[in-house]
Amino acid sequence: MLYPDQLKYSKSHEWVSLDGNTAKIGISDFAQHSLGDIVFIQLPEIGASVKAGDSVCEIESVKAASSIYTPVSGKITAVNDALNTTPELINQKPYDAFIFIVEMSDPSETGGLLDSKKYAELCEKESGSH
Repeated sequence: MLYPDQLKYSKSHEWVSLDGNTAKIGISDFAQHSLGDIVFIQLPEIGASVKAGDSVCEIESVKAASSIYTPVSGKITAVNDALNTTPELINQKPYDAFIFIVEMSDPSETGGLLDSKKYAELCEKESGSH
């Protein structure tokens, strides 16, 4: 599994790429691997105000449906429209296939996210418990 060092991670398996007050969010390699082949994603609404921990959209795979949570609060400013027609991009390149972008209202919330090393440890514990 890959856990790029430049990203931050949530305990619910979303990755966050930070650029100033902007957070680009997707799901980790561990999450897409756990889900299996992704067949559909319901993208969140642009302009929606979200709070850290909110479920903002649904993703469906051949195995299960799951919620995607926002690790940060703010306003959704963009979504990855390519996922409407090719949701499998998340399986192919989980760290290129972002799901949505949030203009953060409180950038200090990112302090609670995990770095790649701590996230790798979390995934190791979870995969060991199956």
